Amino acid sequence: MRPRIKDEHRPVRFGDGWIRIGGEVFGIAAELRDSDGAVWALLELLDGTRTVSQVVADLARLIPGTSPEDVTDAIEKLAELGYVENADEPTCIALTERQLERHSRSRSLYRWIDLTRRTSSWDFQVLLARARVVLVGVGGVGCTAALSLVMSGVGRLHCVEPDLVELSNLGRQILYTEEHLGLPKVDVAVERLRAANSDVEVTGEPTRIENAASLRRLAAGCDVLIMTADHPPEIRTWTNQACAATGTPWVYGGYHGPQVNLGVYRPGAGPCYECARLAERDRDAARPPLATWRPAASIPAHAANAVTAGVAGNLVAHAVMRLITNAPKLALNCQYGFSLATMDHSFVTSLERSHAECGTCLAAG
Repeated sequence: MRPRIKDEHRPVRFGDGWIRIGGEVFGIAAELRDSDGAVWALLELLDGTRTVSQVVADLARLIPGTSPEDVTDAIEKLAELGYVENADEPTCIALTERQLERHSRSRSLYRWIDLTRRTSSWDFQVLLARARVVLVGVGGVGCTAALSLVMSGVGRLHCVEPDLVELSNLGRQILYTEEHLGLPKVDVAVERLRAANSDVEVTGEPTRIENAASLRRLAAGCDVLIMTADHPPEIRTWTNQACAATGTPWVYGGYHGPQVNLGVYRPGAGPCYECARLAERDRDAARPPLATWRPAASIPAHAANAVTAGVAGNLVAHAVMRLITNAPKLALNCQYGFSLATMDHSFVTSLERSHAECGTCLAAG
C-alpha cells in the first residue's frame, strides 16, 4: 500500500497549532492537534509515492525519536477515518470504460463524502451498477427520483404506475411533455429513462397497488423499494408491512406544500414506519385540538411545482443510494423534513425503540 491523502480531503494548517482535514464541509471535516509539527510532516509524506514503511523511515529522519508504531497507528487511524486512500488501488474491471468515464464525477463526489474504508474508490459505483430498485409511483417525486437514479448508474429500475399523463401533471412531473398527454405514464417513463442511460435496465408495469400482498411481490425482487405514490392513504403502511416481511430496505418521499418529507427504513435496524405513526398518534392524543378549520376545498390535492417535487425526488434518490452503498452515513429508520418556505428549517424524527403496539415489529419478532 502507498497511502495518500485524498485530494478532496487535502489538509490546511493554521497558526494556532491545529490542522483541518477533509475540506470545509460539515460532517466530513475534522481538526487535528499539531503542537510540534509532527502531524503536518506525516500528512506531507502521505502523497502516494511511499509505502508505509518508507513513510515511517522518512518521518523518523524529519522528527527524531518518532516511534514507528505510533506512525503506523496514525496512518491506520487516518485510513479508518476515511481521509487516506491507496495510490496503488487495483484497476476497476467490474465497470466498462464507458461507465468509468460517465461516472468519473460521481467517483469524485463519493471520494469526498464517503468516509468508509474501501478497497477501491469505484466500490460505490459497482454497488450501484449491481443494484435492483423498484419504484412505485412515477409522479412528481417519482419522476425526479427515477431520473436521478438512472443517470447515477443504478443497475436495474422497475417502475410501477397505473395512471395516464394529464395536463395538470406537467407542472411537476419532469419525464412527461405535452406530446405524452393521454398516454400511460409507465410507458413514457420507461422510454425516457432508457434514453437517459442505456447502460441501465429499465422496465415497468401499470399495476395499481391495492394491498400489502402486491407490494410484497415487488419488494421480494429488489434491493431497495421506493414508495412515491400517495394513494390510497394506507399505501405506506402496506409498504412497511411488505418490506418487513421480505427484509427489503425502503424509502418514501413526498411533500406537504412547501415542506418536503423523506423516510428511510431498513427492516431490523430500528423502529419502523408504523412505530413512527403510533408515536405521532400518542403525541396528538396528549394535545387534542379544540377545533379544526373548515376543509380547504380550494387548495389542490397536490400543492407543488417542479422545484418542490424535484427536491423531494432527489432526496429520495440520495437516500436510496445511501442504502445501496452505505455512504454517506445518513441515519436510518427515521424521517427527514425540510422547509422550502424558509430554507433554514429541517428536522429529523427518530425513535429510540420500537413502539409497544407496533404489529409489524411484533410480527417480525
